[in-house]
Amino acid sequence: MKQLFNSEDIERKVLLILKILNDSQKPVGSRVIARMMKDSGLELSERTIRYHLKFMDERGLTRLVGRKDGRVITAVGNEELINARVHDKTGLCISRIDLLAYKTTFDVSKKQGLVPINISFFSPDRLGRVLEGMKPAFKHKLAVCNRIAVAKEGEKLGEVIIPNGKIGLATICSIVINGVLLKNGIPIDSKFGGILQMKKGAPLRFVELIYYSGSSLDPSEIFIRGKMTSVRQVVEKGDGYILANFRELPAASISQVKDILAELKKIGIDGVLSMGGIGDFICQTAVAVNKAGMILIGGLNPVAGAYEQGIDVDNLAMSTVMEFQDMQSVWEM
Repeated sequence: MKQLFNSEDIERKVLLILKILNDSQKPVGSRVIARMMKDSGLELSERTIRYHLKFMDERGLTRLVGRKDGRVITAVGNEELINARVHDKTGLCISRIDLLAYKTTFDVSKKQGLVPINISFFSPDRLGRVLEGMKPAFKHKLAVCNRIAVAKEGEKLGEVIIPNGKIGLATICSIVINGVLLKNGIPIDSKFGGILQMKKGAPLRFVELIYYSGSSLDPSEIFIRGKMTSVRQVVEKGDGYILANFRELPAASISQVKDILAELKKIGIDGVLSMGGIGDFICQTAVAVNKAGMILIGGLNPVAGAYEQGIDVDNLAMSTVMEFQDMQSVWEM
């Protein structure tokens, strides 16, 4: 006998509706939801969507604002959206890296195009403290680039809308290296993000790591929240722990990669801490055959430095892309 209702299918539809409501800054009706779901490859009638919405109202996931105004997502709905279907998120981190690298359109010669960013959220009254807390990391080259962007609630950084009561701050993500090399025909294998021990200002070894292929969260978010960095100590004494990433690239591309990295450095994008030879260990990390290892600076190191000073910050790492020219030097802020 054919099963009339599939719980997995229903849950998938409910979560997509919740995502649509969450991304909207105003109430949304069934007609708009139907159109947006169709854009996502799922076609449902308005009547079917109204059925799901009624069910979601009963579960406390959504709230009816008015028959003409539509629904809004509730706090319970937000929590469900964050926690649900964890098994679907496995490997999401590596997929996100590949997607943002593909979306990167940055042209080194023109100094324009889309670059991948991390977004950090904090209270509006903390902006000054956050900037001052970040500057030492920028000054000591513990960031991918010194360009940042700031947006108030309701405004956008890339595709991300800043939530109510928050300020959003964008920093350039190390995936910009992946993206630029990819546009030049050089594929990079992103292995893991980790905590890198620094000794006398030089990279020594990874002491903690999380493989991208097995994580649904960016490792940097986990390490910052776990208070596992000491960016300020590295700035002041040269010894401590920072965020870093490990990549592998084809041996045949080493010469071309060095040329591209040199061009990036000229315009202020200097995200590479160390690069090894063919098959050589780098920071006590093994490298695959016919590959070269590369250590990239974690784009959230400046934010980690501010967090270490007791400034509460929520991070959305590897979140979206935005135009490089819409960002400005932190020293001009």
